[in-house]
Amino acid sequence: MSEIDLLLREYERFVALPWQSHVAGPERVWFAVYDPSQERRLRLRVPEFEIATTKAGHTWRFVDLTDAFAHWMEGHKYRQAYFQRPQLMTDAVLAGFKATVVEQIVTALTGPDVDANTVVAVGGLASLFGFVRASEVMEAVAPSIRGRLLVFFSGSYENKMYRLLDARDGWNYLAIPITAQAQR
Repeated sequence: MSEIDLLLREYERFVALPWQSHVAGPERVWFAVYDPSQERRLRLRVPEFEIATTKAGHTWRFVDLTDAFAHWMEGHKYRQAYFQRPQLMTDAVLAGFKATVVEQIVTALTGPDVDANTVVAVGGLASLFGFVRASEVMEAVAPSIRGRLLVFFSGSYENKMYRLLDARDGWNYLAIPITAQAQR
């Protein structure tokens, strides 16, 4: 079985478990962790995660961040200057991008069709790499989670540390890991 087959099987088992209703936002986050080399295979299988979710009696909403930076940059007043001199894109400028990403996810999490029984899934998180820290985005959106937030996480989880794209720096987060290997 492929890594994505195993991850999907583990997700099917996990999403069918009873949900605790009185948990904090960060504990409502699930990271479906997979090797970055499996990104295209995972993307092809996202509809199967939706099927597993609805089969377990939950509703599904999907947010794709893949093009978030391109859309943000397209509307930016100084985009031409940033293309000519990328060093002008400071942390202060990128804070605006982070705010846009947070708003996109929060809008999905708080939509009128989202309730405590909804899985809001986020794809394309790796496209934020180098622009904003995924940990900061997760911390910002956690208070808005009504049901569960499933994050397709292209990276690794080891010793309670998450590493997006297997980057050198990782972070310890309360999210529940779903991996191709069953958690004991």
